[in-house]
Amino acid sequence: MKKDTTLKSGRRASRSPLSARNADAHELYQLAVQSPEIDIGLVSRAFRREHGRWPLTLREDFCGTALLCAEWVRSRAGRRAEGFDIDPEPARWAMSRHLGALRPEARARVRVRRRDVRASGSFRPDVRVALNFSYCVFRERRVLLDYFRRARASLATGGLFLIDAHGGPEASEDLVERRSVDGRFTYVWEQPAFEPFSAHAIRHITFHFRDGSKLRRPYTYDWRLWTVPELRDLLDEAGFARVDVYAEGWDKDGRNGNGVFRRVTRGENCASWIVYLAAWR
Repeated sequence: MKKDTTLKSGRRASRSPLSARNADAHELYQLAVQSPEIDIGLVSRAFRREHGRWPLTLREDFCGTALLCAEWVRSRAGRRAEGFDIDPEPARWAMSRHLGALRPEARARVRVRRRDVRASGSFRPDVRVALNFSYCVFRERRVLLDYFRRARASLATGGLFLIDAHGGPEASEDLVERRSVDGRFTYVWEQPAFEPFSAHAIRHITFHFRDGSKLRRPYTYDWRLWTVPELRDLLDEAGFARVDVYAEGWDKDGRNGNGVFRRVTRGENCASWIVYLAAWR
């Protein structure tokens, strides 16, 4: 999964030794999984290439702690953001940790809404995103198509809707993947179940600490794993004018991703991969 262990918004992660007793699951998730600099950089460059200007307005669906919203308004003067999520707990966390840490002028340019992502927003955004595979909660084709249609209709003329997708042979396997984050804790991604006829998948995240303690499964996902061809067909059917795919390049040793995503027309079927789909209104 994508990751960016630089956490700028709000209070920086505590450098004291972590354990299940003192760790914050939202903070750990942000450090291990989220990549706001990569996400913002990609949509900004793509939008500027398309329109000759920087995008100014963002809507983040399934926003959780609204890290991306906070980084968006921080990244460039005049940018506005609106986040949507039905879960009140991370929204409260966002208010105290991210939005509360912004300067008053920037704070006035971001709102977090406790609403379904299919609800209407207060402005027509240049960019709308649904990242970290969050849209996979929509497991029926007609439901996901309806969501994509609403996303397109909400955008400003020429707007960009960005989602990410993952696949590869490992995506359908039962496995446990471990990754050390900054040497302070271990991020554990569990894939205990996949049903091939429905593409129904259960996923868990657990955090292990150096003292031997564990924060067991604070995040569990009940998803359908949509393929890139399925997603492109649905976005086309929803009325988007064009869908581009962005894939990550390799570092010098050819063993790990380099965090740089470029537009591609063909993919490489490695064991596990992540791509962005950029759909243009």
